[in-house]
Amino acid sequence: MAHPTDQPTALVIGGTGPTGPSIVHGLEARGHRVAVFHTGRHELDEVAHVEHIHGDPFSNEGVVNALGDQTFEVVVACYGRLRTIAEVLTGRCGRFISVGGTPAYQGYFDPTRFDPVGLPVPTGENAPRSGEDDDGKSYRVARTEDLVFEHQPNAIHLRYPFVYGPRQIAPLDWSIVRRILDRRPAIIVPEAGMMAETRSYSENAAHAVLCAVDTPTAGGRCFNVGDEESLTISQRIALICSELGHDMEIVGMPTDLALPARPLMMQVEPGHRVLDLSATRDVLGYRDLVPAREAVGIAARWLSDNPLEPGGTQEAVLEDPFDYVQEDRLLNWWRSATADPPDLNYPDEPGYGAYYSGPGTSRRRSDTRI
Repeated sequence: MAHPTDQPTALVIGGTGPTGPSIVHGLEARGHRVAVFHTGRHELDEVAHVEHIHGDPFSNEGVVNALGDQTFEVVVACYGRLRTIAEVLTGRCGRFISVGGTPAYQGYFDPTRFDPVGLPVPTGENAPRSGEDDDGKSYRVARTEDLVFEHQPNAIHLRYPFVYGPRQIAPLDWSIVRRILDRRPAIIVPEAGMMAETRSYSENAAHAVLCAVDTPTAGGRCFNVGDEESLTISQRIALICSELGHDMEIVGMPTDLALPARPLMMQVEPGHRVLDLSATRDVLGYRDLVPAREAVGIAARWLSDNPLEPGGTQEAVLEDPFDYVQEDRLLNWWRSATADPPDLNYPDEPGYGAYYSGPGTSRRRSDTRI
């Protein structure tokens, strides 16, 4: 599409959130003149130099009034009502890249939708999606994907997992970081915190968007987004403790007892949320800019330097009361209940199996063929 030289060639809807500045800068590096369309409720110095279009990206009228009859070579829709934006911009952009979320998958919020319970591991783009009998939010996320492709058949739609890093809207890791800053001796997690979850560091998520910008031949399909390594919650806690220099015991309990961990886990049933990134790597050419084990520490340090207000709006969104009196009651009870386990007096203690040769056994292999 031809544009006067002073007109934007790329539109980023959003642009001031965790991934926005990196997307804007990446588009500029690719030669685009960028405009950002957002509500204007908050601004960032990192994108102050580009054109800002203020309006309501959540309503048809707001999108129409804000964008007029402008056309764009590339539209990246990270914010607002995607189905409306896709419809209004029908025939008015060369490339349309939209950002949705993993709640589109059946069972993301309610893994009991599967029998046995649990999401497929890994969850690929062709996994079952949420239907009308799921919770309303999940169904709307899935239905929006259909409407995006109805209006923009060659769109690339990216399914974000939980994104972490600077400027998070709801930083789940604050439940860990605040307990470290408060010098808590222990943190309660369900099932030893062994649940693995794909998340995406903000810089990595923005990089996935830019990979989509660079791959127009991938139009017409969805891709998962995430760090290449899916950490367990215990690994995440250990990395944050190491970064912030605090030794905090991880106390695992059965899920129905580990009530203080609900805000941290953001799910009722324990289980893995691991995305299949093979298409994102093979088709879009994605690789992490920042490895997950590094990114967790960077994000935790940012939260430590920019703490949430205790009892403020952002903490209220997390629904973590940080009620240490109740946590200590639970910890004391748990320790007393598990302090004196029975002596099982096995005549032959269970082993790890004949093929095992790791820690906890003195077996030495004598088979020279291995």
